Amino acid sequence: MKKFTTVALSLALVASLAGCGSSTDSVQSSTDSAQNDSGSSTDTSEPVTDATVLVAYYSATGTTAAVAEQIAAATGGDLFEIEAADPYSDDDLDWTDSDSRVSREHDDPGSRDVELVSAAVDGWDSYDVVFIGYPIWWGIAAWPTSSFVAANDFTGKTVVPFCTSASSGLGSSGSQLAELAGTGDWLEGQRFGSSTSDDDVRSWVEGLGL
Repeated sequence: MKKFTTVALSLALVASLAGCGSSTDSVQSSTDSAQNDSGSSTDTSEPVTDATVLVAYYSATGTTAAVAEQIAAATGGDLFEIEAADPYSDDDLDWTDSDSRVSREHDDPGSRDVELVSAAVDGWDSYDVVFIGYPIWWGIAAWPTSSFVAANDFTGKTVVPFCTSASSGLGSSGSQLAELAGTGDWLEGQRFGSSTSDDDVRSWVEGLGL
C-alpha cells in the first residue's frame, strides 16, 4: 500500500510539472504575438506627403518652434528659422508695457519692417510646399514673418500658414500674408496652442491632402 501511494504521488508531481511547462509556453506565445502585432502596426514616422516641404517659422518664446518641428516630423520637411537681426528680449516682448519694443512697433506700423538675419533659403526653388509659422501679435502675424514673406517669391508653391496663440485665432493673418506675398497658392491655415500633440499636428497635415 505504501509503495502504491509513493507511485501515485510521483505521477501527480510529473503531471503538475508538465502543466507548469505548458503554461510557460503559453505566456511566451502571447509575448511573441504581441511583438509581432507591434511590428506590423502603422509607422507614424513615415511622411504623410510625397511633396518637398519647407517649414519656415518665427518663434518668439519657443512655442511656434515646437509646432514647426512637429510639422517637419510629419512631412519629412526641412526647417528654416526666421530670425530678427536684432533679437527680441523678454522685455521687448512685454506687450503690457506701453513702452516696450513690440508696443512701440505696434503703435507705429512703419517700424514693423524688421531686418532679418537672412530671408534666403537654400534650395528655395526645390520646395513644393511651404509652411509658415508665427505667433499672433495683436491679431496679426508677428512682424518678422511679414519681412520673410515680402522677401520671397512663392510662385508655383502651395503655402500653408499656421500660428500659435494662447487664445487668439488665426483670424485674417494668413490672408494678410497671402496679400503681401502676391504669389503662391495659399491654403487656409491653423491655430495651435501650447499643448498641441504630435497626433493633432499629423492629423491636420494629413487632412490638407498635400
